[in-house]
Amino acid sequence: MWRLDRKVNLEKEVSVYSESERLPIGRKISRLGKVIAKDRYLYLLALPGIIYFLIFKYVPMAGILIAFQDYSPYLGFAESSWVGFEHFKRLFVNPDFWLLLRNTLAISFLNLLLFFPLPIILAILMNELQSQFYKRTVQSIIYLPHFLSWVIIATLTFMLLSRSEGIVNQLLEFFGFEKIDFLTNPSIFWLLLTSQSIWKEAGWGTIIFLAAIAGVNSQLYEAAKIDGANRFRQIWHVTLPAIRNVIIILFILRLGDIMEVGFEQVFLMYNGAVSEVAEVFDTYVYRVGIQQGQFSFSTAIGLFKSLVGLILVVVANKMAKKFGEEGIY
Repeated sequence: MWRLDRKVNLEKEVSVYSESERLPIGRKISRLGKVIAKDRYLYLLALPGIIYFLIFKYVPMAGILIAFQDYSPYLGFAESSWVGFEHFKRLFVNPDFWLLLRNTLAISFLNLLLFFPLPIILAILMNELQSQFYKRTVQSIIYLPHFLSWVIIATLTFMLLSRSEGIVNQLLEFFGFEKIDFLTNPSIFWLLLTSQSIWKEAGWGTIIFLAAIAGVNSQLYEAAKIDGANRFRQIWHVTLPAIRNVIIILFILRLGDIMEVGFEQVFLMYNGAVSEVAEVFDTYVYRVGIQQGQFSFSTAIGLFKSLVGLILVVVANKMAKKFGEEGIY
């Protein structure tokens, strides 16, 4: 009976959809206007966000054209000569390309490996706290670093880890140990960046996961208790499966930013001693595109990064669909 009712409902949906497809354009616009008028306050609430994305995200996409031009600010889009894929060829044959790719991917993969799971763990641990006062206090404390700029984070890092004046090295010297070059040691630079990201953003990242956990049906936990499951088993068999779709969606979105490692953070921590491991696409675009005025070449680099992110999102979403998850579209 359930399958028969489901089939009838699907046939009705298909018939309504087919009917709407056969309507003339004028009727479609009229129907769309009625829908908007019905929920006008919701659309009005979303209007500032829509305007923001239109102005700052979609309109600037027209600038992608200069990646295929020998762009000159004096000639503009219309008068600048077209060069096709010359800037992309120059990027791929550039001896610095593989260095930039290695550093960018290494930092991104460390963030995926160490930073991405931490907000999930923190959200689960905070959800297990019984005292609401203690829970809210912990939330407030771990949220605070998110509101600090990277300039402040870099300054705090220098104050803590500087070889000459850093508190950590002064303590090491006081207890008879040798000082450590934290800021000029290439072998730990990637871990240093990852540690900064964890300290600044891990607490803020728990918001989405705490909201997802709050939506879990409490009866599932009660049923697990009846079956003899302890708190760890309840987390493993109830909490994690319930928020699995949220985790997968955020992971897919994070893959889309795999070529973005944060210009400001890397730029502030950059120094000559770590240049071999600190030079990434973002800093290279600044140095070549902004300082040297090679706008077309830097735009080609940005377009390459965006295409890599798009491909990873599409592939990851298809893999998620293949394994029965919802994905992002």
